[in-house]
Amino acid sequence: MAGITHRTVETNGIHLHLAEAGEGPLVLLLHGWPESWYSWRHQLLALAAAGYHAVAPDVRGYGQSDKPREIEAYSMKHLMADFVGLLDALGEKTAVVVGHDWGSAMAWSLAALHPDRFRAVVGMSVPHMGRTPLPPTQLFKKVFGEKWFYILYFQEPGVAEAELEADIPRSVRTILAGAPGFDAKFTGANDRKPGEGFLTGLTPPETLPDWLTEEDVAYFAKQLEGSGLRGGLNRYRNMDRDWAELPELATAKIEQPALFLIGEKDPGRTFAPVDPMKALAPNLKDIVVVPGAGHWIQQESAAEVNAALLAFLKALPA
Repeated sequence: MAGITHRTVETNGIHLHLAEAGEGPLVLLLHGWPESWYSWRHQLLALAAAGYHAVAPDVRGYGQSDKPREIEAYSMKHLMADFVGLLDALGEKTAVVVGHDWGSAMAWSLAALHPDRFRAVVGMSVPHMGRTPLPPTQLFKKVFGEKWFYILYFQEPGVAEAELEADIPRSVRTILAGAPGFDAKFTGANDRKPGEGFLTGLTPPETLPDWLTEEDVAYFAKQLEGSGLRGGLNRYRNMDRDWAELPELATAKIEQPALFLIGEKDPGRTFAPVDPMKALAPNLKDIVVVPGAGHWIQQESAAEVNAALLAFLKALPA
């Protein structure tokens, strides 16, 4: 894309591919599952035009970044070290960190545990939840009982990979556009049975929504065909490890300026409460619910997200 450049940097013993644009204060953009830097294509150019240095890496395991094989290589401790090291590689003391989906969880954790390096934080779609009272998989089993739940389905190595990698273009099309609106089916908290898959009951649409083009789907699919989905799925397989390794998240407060954005129709709103975040982030400036948007908020409602993000950035202390 015109105006966006690419390079690879070394950090924390691995290589990360970066897409970047603009000059000025650093804004680090962290994507979620199952995406790549490309999910920030609309924000990179808007931030650059407003006088910021916008950097969107492929998170380890994705796209053109390194893809360690070990499950434990995708723990939050390793991911945080990647991005703290990235600031060092870029010669920057601090950055504003912005995340979506799993990238949001990474952004909240970085802000909570590395406040000297991340001067402000924006989370999208996934609120800051601190540390759950039980290891997450135990908590999900208590909440959902015998019901199928996608995070529990993702725990067994190889199972979700086999389903989703059987036809990656079809999987991408279905995940991004096959469950429109506020549909609890997409969360897996429904009547699916053990042994059924993530895509069970979902159909790839023949016509894409206005925010997504055939070229976009093809790009995401090409990136995932090169990397596979194992790395991204391994992030889910570290949730209990993160719980054990990062007990400080139970009490750490995010004192930096913070902003949270979520789509009105994001299915995650069925099981990820927003209110507890207010106590954990006392300098939370706003919770923005974007009308009509689903989970892929920065792509679906780019203009609204860019306006909220730029207003937040411009209000930060110099």
